[in-house]
Amino acid sequence: MQDYEESLSFLGTWGPFQKRVFYLLGLAIIPSGYNLLCVIFLLAAPPHHCSIPHHSNLSHDWIQASIPVQQVAGRPERSSCSRYELDQVQNLSASGTTLGLDRIHNLSSPQVLLSSLTQEGCRDGWTYSTEHYQSTVVSEFNLVCSDQWKQPLTSVFYFLGGLLGCFVSGQISDRFGRKPVLFGAIVALSIFSSALAFASSWPVFVVLFFMLGLGQLTCYIVVFVLGSEILIGPTRVIFSSLYLPWAYAFGELMLPVTSYLLRNWRHLSLAMAVPGLACIPLWWLIPESPRWLVSRGRIQEAELLLRSAALQNRVEAPHVIFFTAKVEKPTSEKAESANFLDLLRTPNIRHITLILWFIWFSNNVCYFGLSFNMSSLYGNPFLNYSLLTAVELPAFAACWLAARRLPRRQSYVCFVLLGALALLLIQLTLNSQPVLTLILVLVGKFGLLAGTGVLYTYTSELSPTVIRTTAMSTCAMFSRVGSSVSPYLLQLAVFNQFLPWIVVGALSLLSVVICVFLPETFRQPLPDTIQQVAVPQRFRWPWASTPPPKEGWKSAEDTTAAPEVICTTCL
Repeated sequence: MQDYEESLSFLGTWGPFQKRVFYLLGLAIIPSGYNLLCVIFLLAAPPHHCSIPHHSNLSHDWIQASIPVQQVAGRPERSSCSRYELDQVQNLSASGTTLGLDRIHNLSSPQVLLSSLTQEGCRDGWTYSTEHYQSTVVSEFNLVCSDQWKQPLTSVFYFLGGLLGCFVSGQISDRFGRKPVLFGAIVALSIFSSALAFASSWPVFVVLFFMLGLGQLTCYIVVFVLGSEILIGPTRVIFSSLYLPWAYAFGELMLPVTSYLLRNWRHLSLAMAVPGLACIPLWWLIPESPRWLVSRGRIQEAELLLRSAALQNRVEAPHVIFFTAKVEKPTSEKAESANFLDLLRTPNIRHITLILWFIWFSNNVCYFGLSFNMSSLYGNPFLNYSLLTAVELPAFAACWLAARRLPRRQSYVCFVLLGALALLLIQLTLNSQPVLTLILVLVGKFGLLAGTGVLYTYTSELSPTVIRTTAMSTCAMFSRVGSSVSPYLLQLAVFNQFLPWIVVGALSLLSVVICVFLPETFRQPLPDTIQQVAVPQRFRWPWASTPPPKEGWKSAEDTTAAPEVICTTCL
């Protein structure tokens, strides 16, 4: 929409109006970031063991001895899902049998007397540790042992809500406007997070959690769209690639702090509604997108908004801002004629599309899998997650710098390779060096996130103009499928404690290998049609030189991505 941006050139790119929109949209994204990893703290599984009822008339020593001891990761731990048959333990206690204190307090000593007893399940419920959490969804609804499968399924519903938000938000905002959908999503976040606190059963919680996930991603998408359509030039680039991700990460950082202060999951759910409620007054400060108003033929409303912006910027608006509502119809019609199947129509674009789908899928599996696996690390979970979120700030900055100066493929390979190697090295330190393990996890998160940031730009430059939006939307869909799979990564630790970390590192390494087969796009012409898609290389080192651009094509460095491309890259 070049005509539109030329019509707005009188406003400039960084006046009081742009500054107000720039900073207020950063505030509006905080509720979305604040709710992103709520699944980690609401569904935390505290250490637990079978409960021994008080009416059993057992002494403290006998109560402790009635829980079998198992070896977990080379350490003795009390069984979480079984106990010695209570009737037999009561008979031994009543018969006057005594236990040595070493058998009670020293878990590594053999339990000669009790080891021969029959074990049973936790018929009287469980006793949960309150060291870090006073109450969680898992401890209140007893989502452990035979019902442990409900833990990852609950997370899946949350991410499926986000997947639905990908499809619904775009359709609704295109019809009714960006601003109503944005604040509708913010209100939904506040309503459903508050409603979670009153969930009386697990099924009710799952339904409300699904709706919360839908609002979370919808809010993020619409803020990106709105900022990309109102801001132009360098301001839009800084907004979409650096400022908004930082504001989003700041929202993520607030959640571990709140969780530390509020150890009860119902209180935390109520607190999650506060950022959304605080953003409601922004309705009167954030404008609707003038670009959307023009696209809907509401020229007078768009001009009124822009004249108000001109007064704020102290510039004089032309007598007629929009002579005609030009939207480059031939290009739009051509883009609308393309569909999902065109991504697989020719060998070149099919090759690129399949590789990109896998890379987006694996990146999201690794990103959220890394977050879920943090619960298996020793140490304070609130501090661990705060550090894991804080590392996003330098990762986004590194991504932004790399996108300006370095080739896309080389940047992606270097960042993700760094993350993959760090995650694979965790096997050597997991049980012996907790501090070094945490450092490797943070390095892994830095590499994966910086690589994902480069992937946004790389994907948009690989996709031809006529089908770029469709290509980005399908990549977003596969990324959400990956996030839905990630809660089950932690379950692999049942077979081997290193297996979740091996899978995350191996997937990252595999995405590096197949990325080598993608063509380079840095300072290369952007394809406009499917026929202009670059021919994939059979094998090409990431640092290999690239041919000069063909004459008559526009370089990626000199071409600004359309707002509809920018917004879809962050789904």
